[in-house]
Amino acid sequence: MALAASLFLRQNQSLVMTPQLMQSIQLLQMTHVELNQFIAQEVEKNPLLEIASGEEGARENERGSEDYALPSEDRGHAEGSSSEEGFQPDLYDNATSGSAGSAPETLDGGLENVFPDDTGPHAADAPELIGQWKSMPGGGEDSEGYDLDDFVATRKTLRDVLNEQIPFILPDAVDRLVAQHLVDQLDEAGYLQGSTAETALRLGKPVADIDRVLYRLQELDPPGVFARSLSECLAIQLKAKDRLDPAMAALVDNLELLARRDFATLKKLCGVGEEDLIDMLAEIRKLDPKPGTRYENSASEAVVPDIVVRAAPDGTWHVELNADTLPRVLVNRDYYASVSSRTRRDSADSGFLNECLQTANWLTRSLDQRARTIMKVATEIVRQQDAFLMYGVDHLRPLNLKTVAEAIKMHESTVSRVTSNKYMLTPRGLFELKYFFTVSIGSAEGGDSHSAESVRHRIRTMIAQEQPDAVLSDDDIVDVLRQGGVDLARRTVAKYREAMNIPSSVQRRREKRALAKAAAS
Repeated sequence: MALAASLFLRQNQSLVMTPQLMQSIQLLQMTHVELNQFIAQEVEKNPLLEIASGEEGARENERGSEDYALPSEDRGHAEGSSSEEGFQPDLYDNATSGSAGSAPETLDGGLENVFPDDTGPHAADAPELIGQWKSMPGGGEDSEGYDLDDFVATRKTLRDVLNEQIPFILPDAVDRLVAQHLVDQLDEAGYLQGSTAETALRLGKPVADIDRVLYRLQELDPPGVFARSLSECLAIQLKAKDRLDPAMAALVDNLELLARRDFATLKKLCGVGEEDLIDMLAEIRKLDPKPGTRYENSASEAVVPDIVVRAAPDGTWHVELNADTLPRVLVNRDYYASVSSRTRRDSADSGFLNECLQTANWLTRSLDQRARTIMKVATEIVRQQDAFLMYGVDHLRPLNLKTVAEAIKMHESTVSRVTSNKYMLTPRGLFELKYFFTVSIGSAEGGDSHSAESVRHRIRTMIAQEQPDAVLSDDDIVDVLRQGGVDLARRTVAKYREAMNIPSSVQRRREKRALAKAAAS
């Protein structure tokens, strides 16, 4: 067969994702912190982009309370729709001219009005005083204030606390060096990672010397640090309280029996009665299993909701985006017009300027579309979970991504990206959007299905209300749920119970009886 070159005309369809389309998809699943970081990077690269501040930011915030709230006839509620009719078109202003406004120069910055009676020889010192005032944090006309967190004293870490105590118990310089090496091996909970044999080999010292220094370090505050296991940590704390007698030592050495609530075996090993064992368990509960965490200096950050849901006066639900999580991006068209008028059309500067304008317009449109998409998904979730907002978790309905996607005419992947790391503040509390998507469990009576989360809540509530003499087994829970219209297998109940860290009925019976006797005594 001879090879020959030929031409063919063929038509086919393909989906091509441009870089901008890929970036728009990534914007959907970004948190507000990641989004602000991304916008800050774009503002640094693009001279036409600005983040609104000052007077423009105030105007944008006033607009935001109206833009992000659905109109009264189309707000998110049980009968609401996800239509965009009545929605303000410009969530992000891409036609705003000028930069962020600053304080007018006509503001009176002199001291004659501040100190009207002091017009004598001190007036000559006014320029110096004004300079000092402007140099202070938050001073000056263009200052944006200061953060009070900058003046908070730094919290001491666990290593700082230990290093302050080591010189008082170890006068020898060599021992202090060994102690410093052991301090570096502590984890966040205060436990010693690694063995003393490895430390001795690394430092070229006898193991006995390392053990001697370690035993001295175990006397430091907080009690329980430098322990190598949970048993040793509890033993150190009991020893500091002078409560490490043989019975308590036997209890600490058999914590696995305590975890299984095998009180009968523990009484034999400890050689005590039931009342003494209950007292010993009460002392164990007062100990700190992770003494180092009290000095953890990582700041706890509050979760900022992306969507806020409030009850409207007419009985519906008002859904709006949180303006604090939405960046205010502006396109400075005055600057573009000024520069483009002085730039030749065929120059490289003109091409760069046009590219910056296209990028800026794309970013504002993408942020606008992101806000609208989040609003659509949140409104549909509120419509689907209206009973949950009214009556609580027992009325949480089963919901999946496909249901929401079909209702708002979007793809499931888009809904999945929107619900990733987004939070909704409701009258019932703060929830991640994925919380409202739960598995469906069939009804025993052929009615509506039940949400897996609401079933887990029922199981948790039933177990919390048990009496010591009437502890429910997994089969009993299945029967109670079936009477309530939930058809669930026993192994599923056991799986849910274990996932919630709830022990078995045998272990719960032992613990509840022990606690009941302790309360009675």
